[in-house]
Amino acid sequence: MSKLKGKVALITGSGRGIGRAIALKLASEGAKLVVNDLDAAPGDAVAAEIKAAGGEAVAVNGSVSEAGFADRFIGAGMSEFGGLDIIVNNAGYTWDSTIQKMTDEQFQAMLDVHLVAPFRILRAAAEPIRVLAKKEAEAGREVFRKVVNISSIAGLYGNAGQASYSSAKASLVGLTRTLCKEWGRYKVNVNCVAFGLINTRLTQPIETQQKTIDVAGRDIKVGVQPQMLEAMGRMIPLGRGGTPEEAADAVYLFCSPESNYISGQVIVAGGGLII
Repeated sequence: MSKLKGKVALITGSGRGIGRAIALKLASEGAKLVVNDLDAAPGDAVAAEIKAAGGEAVAVNGSVSEAGFADRFIGAGMSEFGGLDIIVNNAGYTWDSTIQKMTDEQFQAMLDVHLVAPFRILRAAAEPIRVLAKKEAEAGREVFRKVVNISSIAGLYGNAGQASYSSAKASLVGLTRTLCKEWGRYKVNVNCVAFGLINTRLTQPIETQQKTIDVAGRDIKVGVQPQMLEAMGRMIPLGRGGTPEEAADAVYLFCSPESNYISGQVIVAGGGLII
């Protein structure tokens, strides 16, 4: 039985990596998807992949940080599928420097994508959720909705060179626990998954030349030195970094009906790593 049959799920940053794996996982459980990527091609490709497998999906591409994105994103769930059941705030990237070298632009960019964008999306969702929950309560129905915010072990424990990223991810935990208290009356479970080392393009080993990704016209360095990856692997009790699919499974736990009485929590998907 598909546990999410008929549910409408919105996932930011779902054209690649962990976000794509989350989208495919929720779609496999019957959810209708609103996917998103900064670039149109990968976002459209994931929507097409879901539809080719017999599911339903639309893509709302563009930067989650841009003005008006939140209303456009939430509006698509309501207009395309007539509902709003699951929101996963996953979009993001890292732009690292030690604090003495970090610019205001770097710090603000991390706050914008990892904290301000989820805040705006959840704010835009508040009224549709209130209206839907009121109708369900008047009909004597108890319907649970899910919000899963994606944090990081850097947000829980800090990480050298990531003052901006760690600050934003830590603040996202505060937003999660506040929304848990504000939206409990609407039967919304609001939880957080903090990832450890997950093997994606952002954490690929740096070989002869460091790779970059384009984010709003900025060339952002990605990748990790091989010796650092090896050291991190030795620290992880399970002995390796996680796959995007394993990361998606952790998010799915908070989207499933089995989490209906769990809210305001943070779980670490890090292979047992405790810093």
